Amino acid sequence: MGAAVCFGCAAIAFGPAAALLLLTVAAEPLRIIVLVAGAFFWLLSLLAASLLRFVSVQLSGREDAAPLLPGAAAAVLLQELGRFACFKLLKKADEGLATLSEDGRSPISLRQMAYVSGLSFGIISGAFSMVNILADSAGPGTVGIHGDSPYYFITSAFLTMALVLLHTFWGIIFFDACERRRAGGLGLVVGGHLLASGLTFLNPWYEASLGPIFILTLCTGLCAFSTAGGSFSNVLKCLSCKQEPEGRVVLYSAL
Repeated sequence: MGAAVCFGCAAIAFGPAAALLLLTVAAEPLRIIVLVAGAFFWLLSLLAASLLRFVSVQLSGREDAAPLLPGAAAAVLLQELGRFACFKLLKKADEGLATLSEDGRSPISLRQMAYVSGLSFGIISGAFSMVNILADSAGPGTVGIHGDSPYYFITSAFLTMALVLLHTFWGIIFFDACERRRAGGLGLVVGGHLLASGLTFLNPWYEASLGPIFILTLCTGLCAFSTAGGSFSNVLKCLSCKQEPEGRVVLYSAL
């Protein structure tokens, strides 16, 4: 039973991310490089957050005296700072690739970099938040035997799935806002990240945290879709699976 719970929660948490990774990233070497770069910057932000908490514990003299809410807010801000550093690096890389190409165009667009880096942020963040839970779900033991919620593992898996998707959407919106110098997009990403992290403090009242986080994921996904240039007509064309005929010019000889 423990193995079934472990594999089931892992499939829920990382199934959409694995599908996106295999279908849109794995076949492109440049996208894999961007994926690794994004994960590296997220790890740097995690290191900075850990050092910040270590310093706060040393100054207070007690490990339980370090406040959780300000620490979580600082970790969120450090992650967004790492996302900005990733944007600056990928922007420079995009310019370098454009100068090396024959036609003056980069082989990978900035929007593709935004999507892949956001996906990498989500995967590595979800892995760090879920790996210990998956290890505990394998057993031995029974969740809820002492009166706790028996839905801890399944709700943690859904929260991780939402977090991975949110980071992907945030990456698209964040890069576009940095490229076009729009403070509203940056505020949307930072505010949404702070809201999602703050809602997790309502656990184990899962009804109050899981529902709003999925609503936030849906709204952020629609915003990212619009930011990337998507439209409802494009969705209908994709679902209809109809290919538009290519325009061809036929020249007839006068002879």
